[in-house]
Amino acid sequence: MPSGLTALCLLLLPTGALGFGIISGESLSHLDITEQAILNVTAQVCLDLAQAEWDHVTPEILTVRAVAEACGASGSCKTFRQAIHFIKVRNVRVDFRYPLSYEFHFDSETFDEGRKIVAEGLLAIKASLNQENYKAARQKLGEILHPVQDYYSHTNWVEMGKTRPNSNLLRFGTIIGNIADKSRKTCRDCDGDDCRNNILEDILEEGILTSGYSAILRPPPEGKCLHGEIPGVTGIINLKGGINKDFLGSSHGHLHVEAAHLAIAATMEVLQDIRGAAGDEKFLEMVGISRGSSETLCLVIDTTKSMHDEIEEVKTIASDIISQVETEDKPSSYTVIPFNDPEIGPLKHTTDPADFKNIINSLHASGGGDQAELSLSGLQLALTSTHSNSEIFLFTDAPAKEVNLKSAVVALIEWTQTAVNFIITDPVMTSRRRRGVDEQARCISAADAQLYRDLAQVSGGLAVEVTASELPVVTSLIAESSSASQVILLHAARNHGKDTFHFLVDETVQNPTVYITGRSVSFMIKSPTGASQLSTEAISVDSLFISSELVGNFQTLRLQKQVGNWEITMVSTEPYSLKVVGQSPINFYFEFVQPVHDLSPQFDVLETRPIAGVCSSLLVCGSDSATSLAVTLVDVMGSELVTVEAVQHEDGCFLAKISEMPSVTFVLLVYGRDDSFASIGSTVVFQRQSSTSFTPSDVTIAEDSQRILVPGIPLSVPFTAKSTATWGNFIVKASNSKHFDLSFKSSLAICADGSASGTVTITAPLDAPSGTDVTLTIEVDAPGEGAANYVVMRFTILSTVTDFTEPQCELLSLQPGCFADCSSSEWEFSVQVTDGPDGTGVERIGIRRGHGTISTSQNPENKDSVLVSYTGSCCSPEVELLVVDRVGNVGSCVYTVWPSESFLSTGMPHLTYIVMSIAAIGMYLMTGLRS
Repeated sequence: MPSGLTALCLLLLPTGALGFGIISGESLSHLDITEQAILNVTAQVCLDLAQAEWDHVTPEILTVRAVAEACGASGSCKTFRQAIHFIKVRNVRVDFRYPLSYEFHFDSETFDEGRKIVAEGLLAIKASLNQENYKAARQKLGEILHPVQDYYSHTNWVEMGKTRPNSNLLRFGTIIGNIADKSRKTCRDCDGDDCRNNILEDILEEGILTSGYSAILRPPPEGKCLHGEIPGVTGIINLKGGINKDFLGSSHGHLHVEAAHLAIAATMEVLQDIRGAAGDEKFLEMVGISRGSSETLCLVIDTTKSMHDEIEEVKTIASDIISQVETEDKPSSYTVIPFNDPEIGPLKHTTDPADFKNIINSLHASGGGDQAELSLSGLQLALTSTHSNSEIFLFTDAPAKEVNLKSAVVALIEWTQTAVNFIITDPVMTSRRRRGVDEQARCISAADAQLYRDLAQVSGGLAVEVTASELPVVTSLIAESSSASQVILLHAARNHGKDTFHFLVDETVQNPTVYITGRSVSFMIKSPTGASQLSTEAISVDSLFISSELVGNFQTLRLQKQVGNWEITMVSTEPYSLKVVGQSPINFYFEFVQPVHDLSPQFDVLETRPIAGVCSSLLVCGSDSATSLAVTLVDVMGSELVTVEAVQHEDGCFLAKISEMPSVTFVLLVYGRDDSFASIGSTVVFQRQSSTSFTPSDVTIAEDSQRILVPGIPLSVPFTAKSTATWGNFIVKASNSKHFDLSFKSSLAICADGSASGTVTITAPLDAPSGTDVTLTIEVDAPGEGAANYVVMRFTILSTVTDFTEPQCELLSLQPGCFADCSSSEWEFSVQVTDGPDGTGVERIGIRRGHGTISTSQNPENKDSVLVSYTGSCCSPEVELLVVDRVGNVGSCVYTVWPSESFLSTGMPHLTYIVMSIAAIGMYLMTGLRS
């Protein structure tokens, strides 16, 4: 076992719910509980997967970086942190979106309703992971963890003396508990310290389950327990005498630590159940951990007939990328989306480089006919399917047919902060056969090309124009952009003219590289020492760049590394872009946020554009070692709009408060200091830039909808729009990533300082697979030249499930076969696994614990059962089989064999064995049961 994970194991829950170390005197929030649980379970998964050759460090405490490194995935630190942050934000969002929906908090004895949210959400998560829709899984996980955790604070579970989670909250078809009748009194009136014992004795003695009632909207039923004091809220009817344990200062705050223990344990139980259903690889992908760079390489490829030569070149490029990228920096996954006319997809996703090559090699050119193609539809699917903060590469030789999707694509780019690179081939025709028109006729007009340039500029990507034979020049661009360590030092675009730009190369930046797109571009670059070089000068031993390559409109400069401020002056008569990148461990991502509510220090992430003219907050996350940070908003022409100091907010995040959000498009520049690089011997002063441009709006838009979509059943999505600067008839647009049927009114009348409500109805087809996710974008555009805003929502398609019973194991035979020397002997057993007469069938059988091999076969006498045979060394005397059905119900069967006392004393080959079969893996893991 790797030493790092051996030590890490000591930090995990040993057994039961009381193994957590909570610092005395400190309250824990949903954020703390969620992060502790994710770190614990992720560390446990990596411990179980550990191989002797892994190189690990020994973490002193459980942190994001420590767990990522102990998992042998230090390159995943950024994506691991992002995934945890995403899940935590969706957790606290429940308080913002559903403060008075009692079932989301198990308040007012809404036990069946609360369990429905949890159990249905868990089914959706498992279905999403089965389809490898990790974003949807994270979103729903955050939502259901809130009620799961609230259960232990808002009910009397702790007061009844319970020390383990209530596993029946996670699935339908079980009994939650002995729930109090609506007419039964559960609490007495009290004041002061008497409220510690305000739950009636008979309620506790009989094990009657109750929860606190809120008094915000109406008085609670007489004799029922109250939720209790809400910090900062006064004047509410009779808030004294509650039972909540949210804080140490709450009504039953003396039990806060016990409630927090149970909430963490229950959260771990949810995670372990998901892990069992999805498997370790998909679980780790969900939380952002992977071996490699943790970046997705996403290629969107035009497969119409004229792209034959390009597709052949892309096949070569794919092979070159795989062979060139170092193992530790290779993409964690690969996504390929072909688009033709009228077909989009199918999307293919894999974590195996060999599969990626096979997918690319299977592409062939066909169809088409007209000049424009469905490039924006393919891009829309890519933006909703890949990791946020990724890079997408779109290959085409044609203009976009669906120009009406431009605003929706821009919304998705801003929402995901994903860079899009357009690889445009043969912008000028050289062969009649390609389109059957006159030689030298432009395939893509200036306006068509500008659409791609605009989208590239918004996203922080590039619009590269080359011929098919010149495509290999983009190989290094794709390979480097797929690295998790790539950082942006500068990105800018101009229509023409002369401009001077500055960028800072710090000590941690490796391989500084300049990318330029544009024709008739010249430049002069100046190093920190004052040396300069013109674009026309040949490379020599004294050059400022190691290499320079110009193909089509794309030029690449590899700089000699010099720490300090660089300067580059660009001169062009046509549009151009400039991008400077490097590799560095100091990297960031950005989120505009708003307070959850006035009483909470927590923030919710905006899924719309920031609002112009008002105070706004920005989270800058990624570095847990930066000591200071400042954020500058820079408009598209390079003018500084505002600079604010950011303060440390939580692990790896800084909070910047902008007193008045500007009304023009801008990018974010981050300046900071980092003292953690002792090997360099000095403080690192760094500069980074956001890839995405942000455009504030004076239109606000909000939605309120459940995120589960049942095939064939229309779902109404209500939204509200408001404008502070414009009124009249606003244009409403809606689109979705799967092109499902939509219905909505195309206009919305908004009066001065008023708001208006609308509805978009979306319907998934009956044959939509369960676990598929669909992204719905609703846009509201002000009249004339007014601003626009959008809201983006992700829905999970979930077919009706009636199977809530986990598969069962029946032992058929066990042959000990063990001798004194365990290394030279083996034991065997065979079992029959069934999912019951009304089950969905066995989907997967594997070994969770133990070392050996299993073989499976269909039972010829019972088509609903699977026969399993195990053979393993006697040095591994305990084996846990994990059995999962087709809807994610997880069963665990544990078999153990060990020598009897007579064997140990005499050495005679007499063996006593014990066999256990435990149906619920969650109960097994949380009780710490060992045979």
